[in-house]
Amino acid sequence: QRKPSNKNLEDISSMIFDLQDVGVRFYTYISTLHYVMEACAEKNIPLIVLDRPNPNAHFIDGPVLEKDCESFVGMHPVPIVYGMTIGEYAQMINGEGWLANHIRCKLRVIKLKNYTHKTHYVLPLRPSPNLPNAQAVALYPSLCLLEPTAISVGRGTEMQFQIFGHPSLPKSKFSFKPKSNFGAKYPKLENQLCNGVDLRSYDMTNKIELKWILNLYKNFPEPKSFFRAGFFKIAGTKKLKIQIEEGLSEKEIRSSWDKGLIKFKNTRLKYLLY
Repeated sequence: QRKPSNKNLEDISSMIFDLQDVGVRFYTYISTLHYVMEACAEKNIPLIVLDRPNPNAHFIDGPVLEKDCESFVGMHPVPIVYGMTIGEYAQMINGEGWLANHIRCKLRVIKLKNYTHKTHYVLPLRPSPNLPNAQAVALYPSLCLLEPTAISVGRGTEMQFQIFGHPSLPKSKFSFKPKSNFGAKYPKLENQLCNGVDLRSYDMTNKIELKWILNLYKNFPEPKSFFRAGFFKIAGTKKLKIQIEEGLSEKEIRSSWDKGLIKFKNTRLKYLLY
């Protein structure tokens, strides 16, 4: 369940939250954090957050979530990549009054030692089944925009979030065939040969890459079937789909994020621990 129930919290004197986040809005550990904080606040139970390094802490990018796009994959007005540890994020949830009825959680964050936001950190274990390595974690903010489209991002392979493809794309040197596995029982395009792109050696920059989704939409044989329901929830805005459909350039799309990013960065400063 998403939120601890009253029964779950019977005889609980304090709660400890310890999850390895990856610093991306639609990675739902921060949504779980929200509901744990809210349940603890309602029962006056102290919450201790054991902070962990954020492997995507070194940059901030993407559209800030708009109110009408809120869901479990995006609960707060933050960009796709927000550049905070989960302890800092917990302080922001509290401080900005994002919990129900603006209640506040009795929060204590156990800080990291010898850490800064520029510390290069590679997770020793995969944080979830479909983020198998550091390259997947780095590409996740960009490639997850393809999830609510017709394109496969490698679920049903062992290259999740490091590749993308579709049967209708032009034949290329790289192809893959999604099959049921422990990370995806019924993967998109299961058992279909997908022509695509291999990004396992791609040198990431400190930004969300829009070129892939822009090029894919432009060259997709049936543009009307490219986007799927819920794209706006991942994007955090209904504007991005319209911007892509209207053929706006990456520069034009990025400029529409500027105002929200400036405001968020100022808010973020209040809660930084490192």
